[in-house]
Amino acid sequence: MRLGVNVPNFGPGTDPDVLRRWAQTVEGLGFDLLMVSDHVVITPDVAEQYPAPFYEPFTTLSWLAGITSGIGLGTTVILVPYRHPLLVARMAANLNDLSGGRLVLGVGVGWARQEFEALGAAYERRGKVTDEYLAAIRAAWADERDYRSGGVPIWVGGGSEAALRRAVRYGDAWHPLRNSVAWLRETWSRVQDIAAEQGRPAPALAPRIMLRITDSPPQERHAGEGTIEQVMADLEELRLLGAETVVLDPFHQDPAETLRPEAAWEMLAAVAARRPRTAV
Repeated sequence: MRLGVNVPNFGPGTDPDVLRRWAQTVEGLGFDLLMVSDHVVITPDVAEQYPAPFYEPFTTLSWLAGITSGIGLGTTVILVPYRHPLLVARMAANLNDLSGGRLVLGVGVGWARQEFEALGAAYERRGKVTDEYLAAIRAAWADERDYRSGGVPIWVGGGSEAALRRAVRYGDAWHPLRNSVAWLRETWSRVQDIAAEQGRPAPALAPRIMLRITDSPPQERHAGEGTIEQVMADLEELRLLGAETVVLDPFHQDPAETLRPEAAWEMLAAVAARRPRTAV
């Protein structure tokens, strides 16, 4: 099972030097995938959780591709209705080609109504637009002579019934964000049922979970939250469930954390130190 890391590409402590150090730390610890998130306009509803500066994901990953050597690069997640699908298709295909086939395109529908309004995008139609745009991206990539996408994998985020159906129809993987192991187990079963109903292969399972290591076991927790023993047990449960990749998210919703990335790096180092290694 591959392990990835969600790197904060926003907030008061984020700048090119910090992003460089994040990339060097994540790759140096042996993680398989480095992912960043997406917002275009930092409207008040966005700024409450993800304040400026916010580094645009395609630009950021293109730059990080030149700083890193072999680690996978991805979005968790780009908000599909914000950009013309042919622009997304070309940016993703070019980034994948230029990075040596390292891109994972995680996608979602978005949630910030004020940001939709600022972009002139239809908030109420965001699910339908996402489906239409994903179909257009797939169609564009069929022209390998031009786009040279190289088979960029699409990971579809979301936990609603519509999102699960979208993952089955358009996704190479289902990429839910921050839930409990019990919820993931139950909802993953639903994804498999939908795939059977539609006569399609089920997408891979690639969840993003919290990484919050505590000294004592919390009474209620998400996957990836608790003592290091609990975190590693969660990862093992997800492996047994069939997860091909798990992305760790060490950001705990406080923008001030971006001023102190060392705390997140220590938690990642603790996981890396206990991660089983394949014998050579």
